[in-house]
Amino acid sequence: MSHSFVCVCPHLSIYNNCLFILNTPFAVSLFLQRIPFLLFLVSRKLVKTCWGEEEVSELVMSGGQLGVLNALDVAKTQWYHFTAIVIAGMGFFTDAYDLFCISLVTKLLGRIYYTDLSKDKPGVLPPNVQAAVTGVALCGTLAGQLFFGWLGDKMGRKKVYGLTLMLMVVCSVASGLSFGDNPKSVMATLCFFRFWLGFGIGGDYPLSATIMSEYANKKTRGAFIAAVFAMQGFGILAGGIVALIVSSAFDHKYKLPSYEDDHAGSMVHAFDYVWRIILMFGAVPAALTYYWRMKMPETARYTALVARNAKQAASDMSKVLQVELEAEEDKLQHIVENQNQKYGLFSKEFAKRHGLHLVGTTVTWFLLDIAFYSQNLFQKDIFSAIGWLPPAKEMNAIHEVYRIARAQTLIALCSTVPGYWVTVATIDYLGRFFIQLVGFFFMTVFMFALAIPYDHWTKKENRIGFVVMYSLTFFFSNFGPNATTFVVPAEIFPARLRSTCHGISAASGKAGAIVGAFGFLYAAQNKDPSKTDQGYPPGIGIKNSLIMLGVINFFGMVFTLLVPESKGKSLEELSGENEENGAEGIEIGGSARTVPV
Repeated sequence: MSHSFVCVCPHLSIYNNCLFILNTPFAVSLFLQRIPFLLFLVSRKLVKTCWGEEEVSELVMSGGQLGVLNALDVAKTQWYHFTAIVIAGMGFFTDAYDLFCISLVTKLLGRIYYTDLSKDKPGVLPPNVQAAVTGVALCGTLAGQLFFGWLGDKMGRKKVYGLTLMLMVVCSVASGLSFGDNPKSVMATLCFFRFWLGFGIGGDYPLSATIMSEYANKKTRGAFIAAVFAMQGFGILAGGIVALIVSSAFDHKYKLPSYEDDHAGSMVHAFDYVWRIILMFGAVPAALTYYWRMKMPETARYTALVARNAKQAASDMSKVLQVELEAEEDKLQHIVENQNQKYGLFSKEFAKRHGLHLVGTTVTWFLLDIAFYSQNLFQKDIFSAIGWLPPAKEMNAIHEVYRIARAQTLIALCSTVPGYWVTVATIDYLGRFFIQLVGFFFMTVFMFALAIPYDHWTKKENRIGFVVMYSLTFFFSNFGPNATTFVVPAEIFPARLRSTCHGISAASGKAGAIVGAFGFLYAAQNKDPSKTDQGYPPGIGIKNSLIMLGVINFFGMVFTLLVPESKGKSLEELSGENEENGAEGIEIGGSARTVPV
């Protein structure tokens, strides 16, 4: 008997030594009885291969968690994770390209459509036109974040995801077209299509973040969501590179004098194609990923917890994870009947559980984007003010585009892109709270370090130092709150409200971007009326504007105290969706502490 037992134990490598036992009817009978046990051992070995010993223990002990959701939480990093990052990330690549490339061509638009050849300086966009061209996409983004965030919770992430991408492709192309050739018609057409471009971009924020958070495992979820957002850095970099290539090509074809040497000869009609090509190129990466977005299955958390279809969720994720998953319809029914699954966005229960969290995510994103977008959209003005870019009259129209693109590409390459990917590498080790707090702290420090001795930095021998310090503010915004404000709202709210709450948080950020874009446009003007840009009233100057941004960053650090730490926890644990009736959700200072301990 003891020998028969050994034959069907996990030590299967010694089965050759026991084959003689199988010659007896009794041994055959015993072997057949042990087949289920053997199948269990084999299946357990396969699961260990996919997830690992520690993860198997979690899978077995999942308790009230749906098996399909727990399988996603404990899965090792697999190919589908990278596929999801690329598919969602290319949307953000396009978002950043489209939002920030406009700052590369506004000077060119001013020269083409608003130059008065009788004056000593080339034309610039009038203040109201500059504000509209720069800010209209941000207004569209704000509206899109609210609308598509809400729609993503009502219709499903996947159904809305393709719609936002097609809107971005169509409007990217259309923004390079014009109804008429006079300044008013060109600017009206540009603003109209950039608003709807922004509307599509806005939908990408809550949907991409929510989809990635719901696909990711809990150990590396922060890195995966941050990696999607980090594609924004490559989008900004690509905008600069495309502008460099296009402007270099035109500059070599038309070797023109500067505006100072020849007012009329510093520009040719063909330059009107330059800004159109740069804007329209944003449609290419978005169009390339449309097919793959449509092939992605709906997230299991939406299908199970919101659509309440356990069978479909298990079927979809079985294909994704390449492992059989059970459709636990009875367990799902128990979960969705829980009171934790029934409160709405405007209920007292939501305010009690997540009210302060929503305040924290919205206010910190609002304050961050005031600083971030004012810096990004008006880099060219700051570089001109410190003399890093020559005066406009000393360049021809296309060379000015080249110099602006080169400066912004250098900043993106040396600080923006590295900052994003340092966050990706460290967010699941250092935690969201720590990175956001430290990021706001150093942004505050470097802003004040630039602003207080501003006259020192404007001297020719110190200009490189200014650019280095300015780059460090970008590094710590991206290795800091610019990434974490995107990640956290996709983790801490219930599945049925996750996309909506992320959309609200992101829309608050875009409201800050609008304040930064419009406010800084006027505030950064020189105090001396004779030194302001054409058509602008005197402002408070670059120095005082930087001081204001430093104060804003400080308040961002304060409001970070309202944001919970979400590192290493499942989405249902963070949102309280698996708790029994009456149990508390995550609280500041509770199980998901604000300050890591």
